[in-house]
Amino acid sequence: MEDGGRAHPAIVGWACTTLCLVSYAAAFSQGASLSACTDMMPRHLRVQLHSSSNYVTVHTNMSSYFPGDKVPVTVRSTRDYMGFMLQARKVSNNEIAGTFIFLPPGSKLLTCFEDGDTVTHSDKSLKRNLSFIWKAPDQPIGDIKFLISIVQSYFVYWAKIESAVVAQGGQN
Repeated sequence: MEDGGRAHPAIVGWACTTLCLVSYAAAFSQGASLSACTDMMPRHLRVQLHSSSNYVTVHTNMSSYFPGDKVPVTVRSTRDYMGFMLQARKVSNNEIAGTFIFLPPGSKLLTCFEDGDTVTHSDKSLKRNLSFIWKAPDQPIGDIKFLISIVQSYFVYWAKIESAVVAQGGQN
């Protein structure tokens, strides 16, 4: 060895880059960060936002709800994904509303502003179709919609995919 056994700079650089990426990926493999609560954007290194998704839909079979109702929410995808963040938001002011009371395996509650107001992934297993139950607050809050951000891979994601509006029943 002409260089006296020293590691080649390219190998050292590759190893450092790999270790950094693994540590960043491990940091979010158990769910979204609280820093994503407001804008629902992943905090990965150099991620690529895609403007729209024809692969993922979020919907409910209810067009209206009343305070205290339990609303089923379904996320369907034609492609596997690893991570997600799901919230219900008021149409009037975009505030997070209500709580999730049923979660599928591979997910967990996250407290952004109130206990259980957000759901995120709990592991990096591949996901495709998920079902949740959201509980409306006991007091009237107005119309809502569900938003989900999906992380397909470490570098590819879609943010704030919206459901149709779910109207609050009994409003004048």
